[in-house]
Amino acid sequence: MSALFEPLTLRDVTFPNRVWMAPMCQYSADDAGDDVGVAGDWHRTHLVSRAIGGAGLIITEATAVSPEGRISPSDLGIWNDRQADALAKIVAEISSFGTVPGIQLAHAGRKASTAAPWLGGKSLPAEDPRSWETVGPSAVAFGDYSTPREATAEDIAKIVEDFRTAAQRALKAGFQVAEIHGAHGYLLHQFLSPASNTRTDSYGGDFAGRTRLLLEVVDAVREVWPENLPVFVRLSATDWLDEPENTENAGYTAELEAPSWTSDQTVALSQILTEHGVDLVDTSTGGNVHAKIPVGPGYQVTFARRIQNETTMPAAAVGMITEPKQAEDIVSLGEATAVLLARELLRDPYWPRRAARELGVEILPAVAPQYERAY
Repeated sequence: MSALFEPLTLRDVTFPNRVWMAPMCQYSADDAGDDVGVAGDWHRTHLVSRAIGGAGLIITEATAVSPEGRISPSDLGIWNDRQADALAKIVAEISSFGTVPGIQLAHAGRKASTAAPWLGGKSLPAEDPRSWETVGPSAVAFGDYSTPREATAEDIAKIVEDFRTAAQRALKAGFQVAEIHGAHGYLLHQFLSPASNTRTDSYGGDFAGRTRLLLEVVDAVREVWPENLPVFVRLSATDWLDEPENTENAGYTAELEAPSWTSDQTVALSQILTEHGVDLVDTSTGGNVHAKIPVGPGYQVTFARRIQNETTMPAAAVGMITEPKQAEDIVSLGEATAVLLARELLRDPYWPRRAARELGVEILPAVAPQYERAY
């Protein structure tokens, strides 16, 4: 028996195993003309090959809910039907191999309008015709990125509506899981953290104000997402500025009104999210401020474990999970309900099938008949 390869049912969706593919930006969509944000051959190969490789769930990269919500000009989008139709073809293929298709709905906020990482990853200069004005909770820049414009009440209302309509398009495209991106220093994380949100209105200030936008987005998505299909939220469990695990940064502050986003706040928010129809927290860390992060094998698992142990919310773990026994232990010991692999699946698209062989178990989804002779 293997906990890692035991099916999991959330609402009416059954995931054939607990090895899931995390969203990973590819920066490979067209950035001009009619095909801006449209998935192409690269995305099809990238996603479908991991379905053939046996991942139980595949979540697309951060998919922008609006043009200004893109990280780079070459990000995927789902703000129009042309984009949704291109994704629908890939979704159908993913599903044909027995893998559950999911989409991550995202808005980059103050970290938008940047070049792809291999082109420097910095803010595009204002004179670049592909650049645009960024928006954030406050006029506070991320490092040396361009300073965003503080979001108005009208901006915030549009952001909520953009997530709602993006979810409707994702549903029409055939996705079975909608994940809302509240991590890695993108817009919803920016609102959560006092390190980036200095507002004094009802979307800032205390814990309730800073979590308001995320909860409004969750409610908007849940309103249009069918009751029988799950909604996930990806959270950065900490900004790493106020955690006891990291003595390189400032002193540990446990209170919900700490000067940055902390694991205590994540635990509190995770329980609230259960009341808003969220089915799982995809647990990552960091990305909102520059901080010293104690990276190592499974370094983020402890944050998923806290959610599992201290709330009624299931959590998934991600971050330097590379070995089959390591992943098996995380799930079997109840540290997480599932594991999400990112770079390891870039290195080895067939990691789930290799892991099953090493653990001596059979894997679902079954291998494609074209590859059966290899197994």
